[in-house]
Amino acid sequence: MSRYGERVPLVAAAVCPHPPLLVPEVAGAAAGELDDLRAACDRAVARLLAAGAEQILLIGGGPETVRFGAADYGSLRAFGVDRYVRLWKTNCAGGERLPLSLTVGAWLIGRSGRDVPRFAEAVAVEAAPQECAALGAELARRAEARTALLVLGDGSACRGEKSPGYDDPRAEAYDAGVARALATTDVDALLGLDPGLSAELKVAGRAPWQVLAGAARAAGGDWRGELTYDAAPYGVAYLVASWERA
Repeated sequence: MSRYGERVPLVAAAVCPHPPLLVPEVAGAAAGELDDLRAACDRAVARLLAAGAEQILLIGGGPETVRFGAADYGSLRAFGVDRYVRLWKTNCAGGERLPLSLTVGAWLIGRSGRDVPRFAEAVAVEAAPQECAALGAELARRAEARTALLVLGDGSACRGEKSPGYDDPRAEAYDAGVARALATTDVDALLGLDPGLSAELKVAGRAPWQVLAGAARAAGGDWRGELTYDAAPYGVAYLVASWERA
């Protein structure tokens, strides 16, 4: 832990999508269809854990902006699997509070087998870019230990006629712009994502990505990024990226 009042920079970040089908029990017989995505997420989490972080902060979209306790948990019952996913600790102080994004994020961290302290923050999916940037800056300032971020968010859900949002010709260009921004750690491009267009394209990651941008900007220094997965297997764009200190 840092000394009181000492600023501790963010050390790394990973960006992963959060489809419930990532969890093999949810996907069932179709689990193999996302093996490549699952492996990419596992590698991103492994890089995050190898960055020397003393704690992991999960950031995902939810109905409202709220901080969760280490003992809170989520459930996969809505997807046909009677399973709870704990964020970190197990005690009576926790409750079933995590939204889907953070439930899948907690599952990804738990899958690593590493018992690293972890906490979570949801950002309202409709939060304005300025609010997201301010939240990211607050999270960067609040850290009292070397912190890595696991940021959960899907791209557009309008990539083809069989996609959840049907086909929208604007979706591919939108997702390509996000992919470039994640690959090059372009915080300005992420903060410039339009909330209205993002909502029309059913993008679940816009607000969390903008929190990441705000946190990286507030932390300062140079960052390098790598995009390791970019595909839309079910008409939904899934992006995996790693950000590290340059």
